[in-house]
Amino acid sequence: MLIASEDQVYSATPIANGPLAPELRLEGETVGAVQEGRGLSVICLQGGDVAVLENGRTRRLQSGIEGSVESLDILSEDPVELLIGAEPPHLYRLADGDGPARVVEGFDALECRDEWVTPWGGPPAVRSVVHSGDWVYADIHVGSTMRSEDRGVSWEPVTPDLHRDVHQVAVSPASPQRLYANTADAVFVSHDRGQTWTHRSEGLPVKYGRAVAVHPRDADCVLATVSRGPHQDVDGQLYRSDDGGRNWSHVTDGFPAATPGNIDTFHLAFSDDGAAWAAVAQKLYRSDDRGEHWEVAWTAPAAIAMISCAGA
Repeated sequence: MLIASEDQVYSATPIANGPLAPELRLEGETVGAVQEGRGLSVICLQGGDVAVLENGRTRRLQSGIEGSVESLDILSEDPVELLIGAEPPHLYRLADGDGPARVVEGFDALECRDEWVTPWGGPPAVRSVVHSGDWVYADIHVGSTMRSEDRGVSWEPVTPDLHRDVHQVAVSPASPQRLYANTADAVFVSHDRGQTWTHRSEGLPVKYGRAVAVHPRDADCVLATVSRGPHQDVDGQLYRSDDGGRNWSHVTDGFPAATPGNIDTFHLAFSDDGAAWAAVAQKLYRSDDRGEHWEVAWTAPAAIAMISCAGA
């Protein structure tokens, strides 16, 4: 797995019932996005560099992206092909050996781009990007979620019954057509790749959602974070569901019942072995029973900004 702070990235190999021993892989550069793949991992840095970690070595690609990097999806590992989301809201494709990243023209051609906004008047962003087979999903903050059925070439918005203020989208290999979105009005789920959506907020005492993660072998097992709002002192909370969000349970066993701020986008993940992970400030928590019981696996030297696990 990858564990990143603002300017450090650690890698670690989870061992069942064993200690976590993160290894420092990068420091002193501002991290934009990270993703662990099956055979390699990728770190997108602000300023244009992309670090590829493979077989114990690190090599660099030049993306040429001038905007702020916000999200990343590894479309292919051999050859390396990446989709990188940015602020302002552009999507870039970077292929190994193919020079700087190229703007995805089909994404920029979306007619609904003029409707993308932010509450504070700044530029929107591509907040998260995920794929399931050839289908790719990119959530816009703020502007709902866009989808592509051809590996990111052509794009269209998902249906408008999804809340516009999406903070993270997630998929599971166990159900390729299933898509979860955590929004400013809690969790939504689609069983048909975003064609229709069901609001899964019943049982959540507060609705402002940020992070979401889905078990790699059971698409009904989902973790989501909610709070009272986007700022501080908002009682960030972690909830889990075993039935696709129909029922939710507040997670408190070994995990904080509430945190001062939000448990943010990219602060939840499942690793391929089914272990669940959550970051709160400097602490990395682990659960080996689908998110019911937790323990601190590691305390980082600085606040954790994002985590990523292969298969999550």
